[in-house]
Amino acid sequence: MGRIKHRKEDSNKAIDASGRKIEKAIRGLAKETGQVIPKPQAKADFVIKGIGMRRGEEALIYRIPSHSKKTPFYEKGVTFPEFLLAYSQLKESGYFTRAWFNKSLSACAKEGACNFTTIGGVFSILDMAEYTSRATYQLKA
Repeated sequence: MGRIKHRKEDSNKAIDASGRKIEKAIRGLAKETGQVIPKPQAKADFVIKGIGMRRGEEALIYRIPSHSKKTPFYEKGVTFPEFLLAYSQLKESGYFTRAWFNKSLSACAKEGACNFTTIGGVFSILDMAEYTSRATYQLKA
């Protein structure tokens, strides 16, 4: 029994270490204001604004095009804990899907369905995943 516990602790340490690495990479990306986030079917650019707050947590904030003449864009965001949960799912299963996103990150999904492709797009920029089929990002080998 102690052996299994030890393995689980090692696994948690690895996840913590990779989580810090992912957060650091996303924070670095947040400094690249204006960088376009790749989206599979977007008709206009979604661009990084920087770090801000969403749902009471620090988040990567990005701008999306507005279809209204009143304002040129809207701002959305994905929190660091949301990125880390999505990354854990990607690493453990090999996939990050919209179905998992809607179920497991429901507050993020309620802010906007575009947050799914933002997470996947950020993972693509960081060379961790690629969009392989409808509503699915696959872990890059």
